[in-house]
Amino acid sequence: MNDMTPIQTTLKDWETDQEVRWCPGCGDYAILKAVQRTLPQLGADPANTVFISGIGCSSRFPYYMESYGFHTIHGRAPAVATGVKLANPDLDIWLVTGDGDGLSIGGNHLMHVLRRNVNMQIMLFNNEIYGLTKGQYSPTSREGTKSPSTPLGSYDHPARPAAFALGSGARFVGRGFDVSKNLPDVLKAAHAHQGAAFIEIFQNCIVYNKDVFNDFAAPKGAEDRQLWLENGEPMLFAGGTRGIALDRDRLELKVVDVVDGDWQAAEVLVHDATNRSIAHMLVEMPFGPFPMALGVLYDDPRPTFETAVIEERARASEGKTADLAKLLGKGQTWTVPGTAQDPIGTRTPDQGGDPQMRGRP
Repeated sequence: MNDMTPIQTTLKDWETDQEVRWCPGCGDYAILKAVQRTLPQLGADPANTVFISGIGCSSRFPYYMESYGFHTIHGRAPAVATGVKLANPDLDIWLVTGDGDGLSIGGNHLMHVLRRNVNMQIMLFNNEIYGLTKGQYSPTSREGTKSPSTPLGSYDHPARPAAFALGSGARFVGRGFDVSKNLPDVLKAAHAHQGAAFIEIFQNCIVYNKDVFNDFAAPKGAEDRQLWLENGEPMLFAGGTRGIALDRDRLELKVVDVVDGDWQAAEVLVHDATNRSIAHMLVEMPFGPFPMALGVLYDDPRPTFETAVIEERARASEGKTADLAKLLGKGQTWTVPGTAQDPIGTRTPDQGGDPQMRGRP
């Protein structure tokens, strides 16, 4: 069992000697630094930490983290990560995927790691495009996106990663974006959660989908377009002059004005991170009429998959002694004696196993 005692590290302890190779200006650089700054604050141990990725620009991440890592195959990182966690539940697993890797070929695997609630942090970098394969539209690309595979504009209705996670049974759903100063806080909350913690990170693809998130991520006027959620605090934005309330007739969210700071009179909702119904409404809020909901949208832990597996193993092995030789010799076996003239030998059946099979070659 690994020692989980927090240790002291610095950002430098998490940097590798590998040249970081993303396009100049890519949002992945900011996410990498956010993670490398966050891990020392968590007391994380590089010898106990594993980064596992699939295929895509984001999936180069393990090369740049001074820890253990696996760069796996397209869409299958959740399956590999589940295996690693079951083999050694003490390891701290970070799964790195993208909107293409995680929601197209990997959608099935991502769904199952979420519904099983395997204890790991899942960072999905969403740039709404396939960057590594030169700019084709992805499952999250907006309607009308022009790309090499949709030269006249995409007709597809985009997938919403956070809504997908909630629908798959995730017990933690967070959101941030690459250059946000609040992203480390979301990562810390995800790490504190016991179970599968899903974080959607909006990431600017400087080459193939430049500034697509500027409508809410651009610094100028950001407070009017971003709703940073904090458990137990009112859902306010625009400097506290506007808020999110519940339309009780239609059972949907609405934007309300807050006069003289009296958010209670405006019936602004107080964020309850354990309220799954409100979380579903928050991830589905259409941007424009509403701000972009960011931070920890949902956080309601339940027992983890690997804990149940360990308990089941303990029950199954109670009172039993491990004996590999006995296991291998169980059932029908064959003795193959060899001689100098016949090194392979003649198969002779041992007594045991299925009587009808004895003596058959």
